[in-house]
Amino acid sequence: MENKYRIDTEENREFLRSNAKALLKFGRQFPSESGASYYLGDDGTPMKERDRETWITCRMAHVYSMGAMLGDEGSAALSAKAINGLLGELKDEKNGGWFAGITKDGEVVSGKQCYAHAFVILAGSSALLTGIEGAEKLLQEALELYDKRFWNEEEGLCCDTWNTEFTVPDDYRGLNANMHTVEAFLAVADAAGREEYRIRSGRIIDRVLGWAKEMNYRIPEHFSKDWTPQPDKYKEKPNDPFKPYGATPGHGIEWARLITQWAVSEKKLSEKEREDYIQKAVLLYERAIKDAWNVDGAKGMVYTTDWDGKPVVHDRMHWTLAEAINTSAVLYRVTGKENYAEDYAAFLNYLDEVVLDHSCGSWFHQLDRNNQLKGTVWPGKSDLYHAFQSMLIPYSDTTLSIATAVCKGKSLSL
Repeated sequence: MENKYRIDTEENREFLRSNAKALLKFGRQFPSESGASYYLGDDGTPMKERDRETWITCRMAHVYSMGAMLGDEGSAALSAKAINGLLGELKDEKNGGWFAGITKDGEVVSGKQCYAHAFVILAGSSALLTGIEGAEKLLQEALELYDKRFWNEEEGLCCDTWNTEFTVPDDYRGLNANMHTVEAFLAVADAAGREEYRIRSGRIIDRVLGWAKEMNYRIPEHFSKDWTPQPDKYKEKPNDPFKPYGATPGHGIEWARLITQWAVSEKKLSEKEREDYIQKAVLLYERAIKDAWNVDGAKGMVYTTDWDGKPVVHDRMHWTLAEAINTSAVLYRVTGKENYAEDYAAFLNYLDEVVLDHSCGSWFHQLDRNNQLKGTVWPGKSDLYHAFQSMLIPYSDTTLSIATAVCKGKSLSL
């Protein structure tokens, strides 16, 4: 294996550094005139016929806030544009919160998504660290709205979706929104010193680990209103980008990283408790890798499996690989075990040989089981979030959220 794929070599640092710079260059055309983010095409050209969505705008604000902290020229202005979009056309001044998005004709996309609101918190936290104008206001309003509409203190979890007016909540409950809520809560705890959100993260994690243990560390994604798992839900639409049927190994991997980050940052845990959480994170990671990595005759990570670990959707999604890079590096840092460094090198080798678009830039977002380009779920290259983070997290302080680590100089420098 080449040195550029091996963690803690200078060649590896340079490989990540050069790709991080290339990603920042690729995404510079994202802002619309109002600041709301366009969905990006194969070469980074905006796909203006698609909705300008809140979650993508937040992700780009987050990425370019970190770009600004790293000294990338122009990143601060791009982050500021995205923040303006979140404080402008994407914000619902009448009913509160943020629209799911705006259509190409300027119409509102109906519904209020917990998923999108978690990303508003993340964007506000990162922009706050960068000193972007309006970030403090955005973050405060996002936290107040989230606490009022999405967080359930009794359950220690969040609901998923409301109608646009916040008068009718959907009965569906899901873990994707809760996963990104943990990410956002840890970010605001680090960026703004709001430790109550770190405590909430632990409450969510405890619930998730309970369900995971019951399912042999494959995490159920879908639930009824009373949080009863619905393992067969969405069987008719197995390749949905947000709510697919079955287990999503990429989420098992991502949860493993977030659980580890929470465990090593929560000072109230005893050493024994901390080690127990890390071991459970290891079980999630190892189950996902065993089920999904190189299991169907070609390199890559399958998108979903059934509850016995048999692949259902064989497509390779770029975000799953990004999370595998992140989590293998974090587990290596925390445990010191060489097998995680070996996994990390294998993932980067696959990234370089297959998933990186060396011609047009960024990463291919969806490949089929033979690693051929496919665009049924993720046409184009919507945003930079997963890919960019995976170029920084391997050299970041494991106790810190990524934007805070970058702000404190405890991550990869450009």
